[in-house]
Amino acid sequence: MLKVKLMNKIAKVGTDVLSPLKYEVSANVENEDAIMVRSAALHDMPFGENVRAIARCGAGVNNIPVEKCTEKGIVVFNTPGANANAVKELAIAALILASRDVIGGVKWVESLKGQTGIAKTVEAGKSAFVGHELAGKTLGVIGLGAIGGMVANAAISLGMNVMGYDPYITAKAAWSLAPSVRQASDYNDIFVHCDYISLHVPATPQTKNMINEKTISQMKEGARLLNLARADLVNAEDVKRALAEKKLGAYVTDFPTDETAGVEGVIAIPHLGASTVESEDHCAIMAAQQLDEFLTCGNIRNSVNFPTVGIPQSEKPRVCIMNKNIPNMLSQITSAFSTQNINIENLANGSKGDVAYTIVETNETVDVAILEKLSAIEGVFGVRAFS
Repeated sequence: MLKVKLMNKIAKVGTDVLSPLKYEVSANVENEDAIMVRSAALHDMPFGENVRAIARCGAGVNNIPVEKCTEKGIVVFNTPGANANAVKELAIAALILASRDVIGGVKWVESLKGQTGIAKTVEAGKSAFVGHELAGKTLGVIGLGAIGGMVANAAISLGMNVMGYDPYITAKAAWSLAPSVRQASDYNDIFVHCDYISLHVPATPQTKNMINEKTISQMKEGARLLNLARADLVNAEDVKRALAEKKLGAYVTDFPTDETAGVEGVIAIPHLGASTVESEDHCAIMAAQQLDEFLTCGNIRNSVNFPTVGIPQSEKPRVCIMNKNIPNMLSQITSAFSTQNINIENLANGSKGDVAYTIVETNETVDVAILEKLSAIEGVFGVRAFS
């Protein structure tokens, strides 16, 4: 029986993917084989020797010590695209909130409670909340993955002009874009030409503080900035200064911080991007499916620290090998099988950064001798057999 520990409440439609005939799934299991998590921080959590995988029900993995997991041979999964529609819809709301002072107007009406003649007061005072229409304005989308691409297409449907930039765009993502989405030459092209800028990139050392005093200085006067990705993408102090000086017209973020909460010009949403029933269901199902496939047959899909490698499930015995991505590894792995007179029927291999992963299928029973021989190869740090 495989044990899966839940670090947050996970949608039942997701945990139901893990058959009770094979899995014990609970927040209270011990000596777990895998972990499912949403937002719980795992950086200080000691991982037991049995832990093989962590499935994050969402895209960001800031709450998981990915490097530590890689060193221990723990595969970290995420669910890119599962919450994309939910975030896209919130981005549409963010565009509107950045353009029209809906929140300020609603608060003003609430302040009139108890007065008489409110209808007349509203008609006389509504001009204080006049805003702008989105149609005809230019939106710059930085990051054209699952979410950014959907936001770009939605903005086209709203009558906006759209520019997009993503140096790592995949062919699949490019094909999904509306033909009228213009390709920007670089980030600066977005900053200079767009009335609205929406960020949809991961938080990395390279993207940290990508919005700062220098990049803001290139933007149009009164440009509106949307950040539904991660707080670290934006230098909060520089944004606050730009808002005070009216260089930025608004900053809408789904990641409130001590620096931005309650600041004039900042519309801080309490991290609601993926907070829909449908999104939580989609993420939980996708995370559980990936976890089940890995624990059952070793296939890896959507891992942030290991390559995507898989062979369709069959009755053939298979061995999965984790190793450092260094020369001559694959030949050593295949030689290990040949010296034991084991014929390789199918083989799949891939690498990601400093690590590589190989699946070998055979027609013969995998015994202890071949596992020991593989484990003895310098650079190999994980070997699992399925029969």
